[in-house]
Amino acid sequence: MAVVPVLFTLARVRGWRVLGLGQAAPGWVPSSSVVTEGREPVLPAVQAKMWSRHHLSSPLRSVTSFRCFHRGESPTDSQKDMIEIPLPPWQERNDESIEIKRARLLYESRKRGMLENCILLSLFAKEHLHRMTEKQLNLYDRLINEPSNDWDIYYWATEARPAPEVFENEVMALLRDFTKNRNREQRLRAPDLEYLLEEPR
Repeated sequence: MAVVPVLFTLARVRGWRVLGLGQAAPGWVPSSSVVTEGREPVLPAVQAKMWSRHHLSSPLRSVTSFRCFHRGESPTDSQKDMIEIPLPPWQERNDESIEIKRARLLYESRKRGMLENCILLSLFAKEHLHRMTEKQLNLYDRLINEPSNDWDIYYWATEARPAPEVFENEVMALLRDFTKNRNREQRLRAPDLEYLLEEPR
C-alpha cells in the first residue's frame, strides 16, 4: 500500500486539512512535525511526501550508526588478529570393532557442521553403511573426518570441485553416484532412525 494515500486517509479521519503542493497555510512555518494553523492541524503535502516508505517501515533504518558489516568487507581489515587453530591429524581407529565403527560413522554422518551434509551423508549412510566392508568403512571414516571444512566434502560429492587424490576411491565414487539422486527422491531432512530396526535390504 502506498504511503502518501495512507497519510491522506489518516488526515481525513482526524480532521486535518491537507494542502496541495505549492500551497501554504497562513502563518505556516516549516516544522519537522504536523504544522498547525490556530487550532486546526495542517499536514502539507510536501511534508507528507517526506514520509517515505523507507522511514515508516523501520525507524532504525534512518539511523546510519546502526549499519552492520560482516568481517572481511572492509579493505583495511588485515585479519592479522585471526588465529588458526590446528586440528589433530586423522588417525585410523584399529581398536574398535566393525559394529562400533558403523555406529560411530552413522552418528558422525548425521551430526555435521552444515545442514546440507547432515542430510546428504545421513541418507548415504542409511543406504550404504550397513553393507560396507571394513576397508570401505575406513575410507569413509577418513573422508568425513579428515577434512577440516565440511564444505570441501560437499563440493567433492557434488563434483563442484575436484577432490584430492587421497580421497579418490570407491567410497567417493559411491557418494558421488548417490548425490546425483537418479531416482529423484525428496531429500529434505535426515532419515528417522527407525530404519535401524528393519531388516537390511
